This record gives sequence, structure tokens and C-alpha cells, in this order.
Amino acid sequence: MNFRTTAMRAAFFLFGLVAVARAQLPAQIPTQMPPLGTECNSLLAKAAVGDAQAQFALGDCYFSTRYVTLDYAQALSWYRKSAAQGFAPAQNQLGSMYENNIGLPQNYKSAASYYRLAANQGYALAQYHLAAIFEAGHSVHRDYKQAFTWYRKAADQNLPDAEEEVGYFYQCGLGVKRDYAQAIAWYRRAAAHGNSNAENQLGYLAEQGWGQQQNYAEALSWYSKAAEHGNAQAQENIGYMFQHGTGVSMDYAKAMSFFDQAAAQGNGDAENQLGWMYQFGQGVQPDDAMALSWYQLSAARDNINGQRNLEGFTADLEEDGTLQNASAAVHDAAIDQAQRWANIQDLHCRIDRVEADALYQEDLASQLEHMDKGKTDGVSKIFKAMGTVGAVKYHVQAQKDCDEAAGLRDQLARIENPNQFNSDARIP
Repeated sequence: MNFRTTAMRAAFFLFGLVAVARAQLPAQIPTQMPPLGTECNSLLAKAAVGDAQAQFALGDCYFSTRYVTLDYAQALSWYRKSAAQGFAPAQNQLGSMYENNIGLPQNYKSAASYYRLAANQGYALAQYHLAAIFEAGHSVHRDYKQAFTWYRKAADQNLPDAEEEVGYFYQCGLGVKRDYAQAIAWYRRAAAHGNSNAENQLGYLAEQGWGQQQNYAEALSWYSKAAEHGNAQAQENIGYMFQHGTGVSMDYAKAMSFFDQAAAQGNGDAENQLGWMYQFGQGVQPDDAMALSWYQLSAARDNINGQRNLEGFTADLEEDGTLQNASAAVHDAAIDQAQRWANIQDLHCRIDRVEADALYQEDLASQLEHMDKGKTDGVSKIFKAMGTVGAVKYHVQAQKDCDEAAGLRDQLARIENPNQFNSDARIP
């Protein structure tokens, strides 16, 4: 059982960035105009005449379709135009894209710069992201005091995830003196604003008796609220309570049900617990193949317990001579759902990385093609010719990346909409 789900910072990268040098993306990148809705189409005129807010919103329109059609270049172009005018949400978006390698090469230093531009304008989401940079020590010296300061600035603007972070810093004594009363107060504030991580944390503090009298009923109540909001860690925590009879009657069926829900969202702890239940027959018949499959999924999430159990269980199966049988493919709805989630997340990451590389390759080509632009002397002409020739390989690599991205998008569409593709396949 984990006491805290780390805030999903990547969830906030969806809208916010900044550009310093080149505001114009190379024209060589082929872009498809997406079927923009009426609202997005109405932004075009305003964006074209320099409305920063419209430019940012139009960038969002393109960005939101990035797993369906090639719109990274269009999104970046509009975000950069908006950011160049000092529009904080666009600056934050560019920072997020640099941090998460979304259409741009991962660069924590650039990310921090963009976040700071927006944070200094009082933009809460950028303050939150900048705090996370200091907390993780990405491109800067890890500084919990700085992180706390920025989290607090964002929390004072009622950003729920920042409120939860402030609570966590008080809980763990990061950058501030440990204070469970303050932690509980901030978690309650975040929970009141709909933050399920804070609800999960309140459940854990009640279960452990930190800053209050131990209360399993209250713990289960908070976990249940978070679980109803789709919080996978809370679902895993409830499963753990029923698996071990912690404050409740032991109930393996309920435990497995909650573990299944958490595993469907990629929770490695839940996947590890399911492996354990199948290995030792907790509420089910022992099943080596099911146990091995769940441990493998957990280990693939970099879950340390899943990795250790996979290693130990595999060694036991090899010693017993049953590894080959246990390695046979299993057909189970819960495993299929967990694997589907993992495949979708993996494809999202791969598409983002390939698109970022394609744009980077085209950018290099553009730089070479514009060497000594405007100069007519002999030496400049020679360098320009060399640059044009040298740019070819970057165009070729960019096209390969675009083709790969198209293939990955097709795979993603087939996973996300299997019925549509199965239906299409039956049409003569």
C-alpha cells in the first residue's frame, strides 16, 4: 500500500508554452487542417490579427487532436505567437511541452524558463509547475524551500493540486517543519476543491493515526470518496484493507474487485497484489499463469515490489520446471484491460517523442537552408549550397518520423476504437 499518489504533473502540460528564438516553424512539415469545430474556426480571424488569447485557444484546438492528426506544428506556431506577446497560459504550455517532450525536445532548462515567465505574472498553473521543477531538481538544484514557496503561491489561488502539495510538504517536513495539523488542513481544503489525491491522503493519515487518533472507519470513508472519483491509489488502498482485514472484515472478493479497478488505470501496486493473490490462492484457485502475468504488468510499471516478486516467482517456477506452462498466454478481462491501458499510454508517449523528433529534424534543415540568407558573395553562395544539400538528410529523417507517427496513430486508433475497425473489416 502506498500512502500517496504523486500528482500527475503531465496532466497539466496539456495547454501552456513559450518561445524565445524562432517563432516560425519550418514550412516543410506537412500539416493537416483538422476538422475544426465552429468555435475553433471562429478563432482564426482573431488569431490572425494578433489576439494572444485567440492564438492560444487555437493552439489548443490543434493540440487536442495530436493523437489523431499531425497538428504539432500548427499548435506550436500559435502557442509561440501567443507566448511571444507575454500570454501566461501559452508560456506555461510551452514549458510543459519542453518538460514532457511533447512536440519539442525535452529540455528542463527551457521548461523552467517558460514556467518562470508565466509564474512571475501570477499564473497559478505555472507556479505549480515551477515548484515541481524545484522539487524534482530538474535543471536546477533541488530546493524544497523554493518548491514550497511556489506551491504556496499557487495554493493561495485555490489551485487544488497545489493545495495538496502544500499538505504533502507539511506531512513530510519538506522545506517546512513537519506539521500534521497543517497537512490535514491543507488536504481538507484541496479535497473540498475536488482533489482526489488529497482525499486519499486524508484516508491514509486516519489509517495511520498521524496527527489524529487512528480511525479505520474514517480512513475507509476518505478512500471511498477518492475511489469514487476514480483515484487508482485509493482503490488499491481499499483493496489492501479488505485483503488483510485492516479495520474491516477480510474479503478477498472485494479486495480483488478494487485491485482490478486500480489495475485498469495502470496502478502497479494493485497489479502486484493481484499477482500475489493468484500465486497464493487468496480467494481464487492458485494460478501460476495469472500470477506471472500480473507480476509482469506490475514490473513493467517499474513497481519495485512487482519486480522483486516477478524475479522470485520466476526463479521458483524455473526450479519447479513449470515456467513454460506458466508463461502461456492468459485470457482474462481484467488483464486485457490493464494491458490496453498500458498500450495506450505507451503509444501516446511514442507518438509525442516521434513528433518532437520530426519537428526538430525539420528545424535543423531550415537552419541549414537559410545559411547566409540574403548575401550574394561567392563564399556565402557556397555555404548556402552546402546547407541546402546538408538539409536533405534532415528532411528525409523527418519524413521517416512522420510516417512512423502515422503508423503509431493507426495502432492507437485500433486499440481505442476496436469495434469501429472490426466493423469496417466486415464490409465487403
